[in-house]
Amino acid sequence: MRSVGTFNIACSFAALWAFVKVLRALRWRLKTTQLRGPPRSSIVYGVSNDLTSSTDTAAMYERWADEYGVVYMIPSVLGQTRIVLCDPKAIAHFYARETWTYVRTPLASVLLEALIGRGVLWSNGESHRRQRKAITPAFSNAAIRKLTSVFYDSAYKVKGAWDTAIESSKDGNAVIEVQNWMNHTSLDTIGIAGFSHDFGSLDGKHATVTEVFDTFGNNARASARNKVFMLLAQVFPTIAKIPTKRTILTKKLGATMGEISNKLLIRSRQEKDANMNEAEEEKSVIGLLLKAEGQDAELRLSEEEVVAEMKVLLVAGYETTSVSLTWALIELSRHLDVQIRLREELLAFGADPTYDQLKANLPFLDAVVHEILRLHPPIPEFVRLATADDVIPLGEPVRTASGKMTDSISVAKGSLIRISVRAINRSFSIWGPDAKEFKPDRWLTEEGISGKAKEVQGHRHLLTFSDGPRTCLGKEFALAEFKTVLSVLVKNFMFEMRDGPDTQLEIARGLLPRPRVVGEDGIGVPLRVRRYE
Repeated sequence: MRSVGTFNIACSFAALWAFVKVLRALRWRLKTTQLRGPPRSSIVYGVSNDLTSSTDTAAMYERWADEYGVVYMIPSVLGQTRIVLCDPKAIAHFYARETWTYVRTPLASVLLEALIGRGVLWSNGESHRRQRKAITPAFSNAAIRKLTSVFYDSAYKVKGAWDTAIESSKDGNAVIEVQNWMNHTSLDTIGIAGFSHDFGSLDGKHATVTEVFDTFGNNARASARNKVFMLLAQVFPTIAKIPTKRTILTKKLGATMGEISNKLLIRSRQEKDANMNEAEEEKSVIGLLLKAEGQDAELRLSEEEVVAEMKVLLVAGYETTSVSLTWALIELSRHLDVQIRLREELLAFGADPTYDQLKANLPFLDAVVHEILRLHPPIPEFVRLATADDVIPLGEPVRTASGKMTDSISVAKGSLIRISVRAINRSFSIWGPDAKEFKPDRWLTEEGISGKAKEVQGHRHLLTFSDGPRTCLGKEFALAEFKTVLSVLVKNFMFEMRDGPDTQLEIARGLLPRPRVVGEDGIGVPLRVRRYE
């Protein structure tokens, strides 16, 4: 009798859960403009498996936009539907309401919390505003200007190591796996610039955090089982907590970064009065975090939040800039004319440029950097969840599923919104017929940016650094580091693809998608490097 009663209670809860789900689905359908879109290719996965298996998801999004309009719906896992925005006006509206109306999905929150904790990257709304405001001064132009010497120090360490490798070779060149070097350059730089701590990875020192980061790259192929887990986790986020090889590695990385962050905080608290005055302290990342940790701080951060901010900076320092630097060396190796022209500009300039000169006096370097950021954004796409009903305006009308034309769409609370940064940055309809080409010259004249591209809000009409309340806090830091390291390497070395200009590349999976030469293990990008005399 007891088991029958338990069974009946369980059935009642299941029925109630199903009823609530049906009501929510009905409300969503009534409140949301029903749009056209590609048919479901899988009963279970919709088109999600097609996207994860594709070598160029951005091209798929762009093709669907051409067929169905600048906003459309795609069927997703277990009956979910996602609204894809490809319209600049709609995207600008979305970004203006991010962290409030549009927030991270439950799955993204689970994954981010496991990796970096409840810091500025994880938070939404008022919590995000408070945390961001507390650390913003550390990324001002004045603060980054003082860090330029740190960027140069890392770049010249790489130069010294590569000089040694070339000198020891018999034919005046060396094959160098550049991606690991760029990883370690970025990691050491953020360690010194952000926390006055040298990980020493460029000097070959062993550090647990470096080892764990590198392990992600060495396991760059996702297993079929992991793909299924991550697809189903879009509906059931707790699946992401199942101990797979990748989730175990993510947890280990989070714990390792937490240990390092705590040690750095303890050391910095002890040295607070001895090594720096209050004015200097507040201009560093670690100094601002210590200040915000105080009980009477206007924008007080909890100890958990302080550690989380440090972990965010470590991840960003290792991943985003290093990915961009690797792509830059690849594209310069593929386009030797651009490489020669860039070297000529840098050599003609003379001495190493200052922070302000990097920003204003080297137009072709700036053009190369922004063309890399356009073609190869480190974060290629993202999904957000609507926390309230909204109406999104469109720059051009679309035809709905019922055949009517509309210049705005209604989205109900619970809607999933997807934006492909890579598709927008490389779209023919936005950037013109040469959108897929590596063409730095487009940044040198006003006419080089097409009229539709000028409608894209964000840094230099790109979505690479996001926009709105979640605009990348470290944008100027990343640009300064990118330009500094690239300028030193291009002035001193010549680069070629090891196996010639037709070398095939593919996308591997580190923490973020990374380039890899086809046939190489992990995230291997071997280039043939010669010293420029």
